[in-house]
Amino acid sequence: MSIRVLLVDDSALMRQTLGALLHDSPGIELLAAVSDPLLAMKRMQQEWPDVIVLDVEMPHMDGITFLKKIMHERPTPVIICSTLTEEGAQTTLDAMAAGAFTVMAKPRLGLRHFLDEHAKEFITTIRAAMQANVRRLVPRAPLPAPAPKLSADAVLPATAPRHALAHTTERIVAVGTSTGGTQALERILTALPRLSPGLVIVQHMPEQFTAAFAQRLNQLCDITVQEAQNGDRVLPGHALIAPGGHHMLLRRSGAQYRVEIVNGPLVSRHRPSVNVLFRSVAQTAGANALGILLTGMGDDGAAGLLEMRQAGAHTLAQDEASCVVFGMPKEAIKRGAAAQVLALHDMPEAIARYNKSTA
Repeated sequence: MSIRVLLVDDSALMRQTLGALLHDSPGIELLAAVSDPLLAMKRMQQEWPDVIVLDVEMPHMDGITFLKKIMHERPTPVIICSTLTEEGAQTTLDAMAAGAFTVMAKPRLGLRHFLDEHAKEFITTIRAAMQANVRRLVPRAPLPAPAPKLSADAVLPATAPRHALAHTTERIVAVGTSTGGTQALERILTALPRLSPGLVIVQHMPEQFTAAFAQRLNQLCDITVQEAQNGDRVLPGHALIAPGGHHMLLRRSGAQYRVEIVNGPLVSRHRPSVNVLFRSVAQTAGANALGILLTGMGDDGAAGLLEMRQAGAHTLAQDEASCVVFGMPKEAIKRGAAAQVLALHDMPEAIARYNKSTA
């Protein structure tokens, strides 16, 4: 049975180009290609699609409002196809928070060439969306606003620096995720107290989006969340998210852990790659690390998680029932890389137990 796809985009070129790609793909039926959500709703009254490809900025009704309406009335996998600009990154992330399946970037120029190069990835994403655990995409009730983040200056004025301890007991939590990961990371990180081990995170996401994603999480969490920069130290109560388009590696400098941000080829078809991060953690931190592989398409991270386990790290994989897409954790479990398989809601407690066991 064909996957019925509805394309909603105000760009005539996008509708024409992507519509032709969908029409020519075996097992996919293009229900309609319309220019705005109002037209989409009329078409959906006749026949409901299996997957929706949706732009964000459109006339009559913005994509986020339309997405929220869909997820409230009849949850359906929605792929956000957004122009890759810093200005639109926050809007697109708001759409992810509203329950979108994933985000795919599109350029303002060179659309035909871009889609030719990424045609296989696009079709694979649509097929994965069809298999998604849609109920895991439905947003939770809004979280209460966290307490204001005050610096130590609020209690004790800064003084001359003291000598640091020659030895530290810092531990590392390394997390990898892809499709469905924006929601999964929000649920984990918002549950962590400030006294949590330092986290290094790879979320498959295009360039320009990771900074806005980190900023959004930082506003929601008690811990500090930021897009990693080369040389950043991994500190307790902090989470560093690999910047889109770059690999992130863990390095040790004396008693301190720092991250290195590098260019390089796609690894497991991704940059940043979870496998790259996990291997560096295995080599640098060994048994002083906890590895967690969350929801995502493909197998990125499975080999790296196994390397972490072989190096003495404790390793976790998300269970199928709580995943949006079970691909990455499933592969890790199959390879024997996960010491434990846990539901998403159990991950914060697992991190807390790990932190207490190394205190």
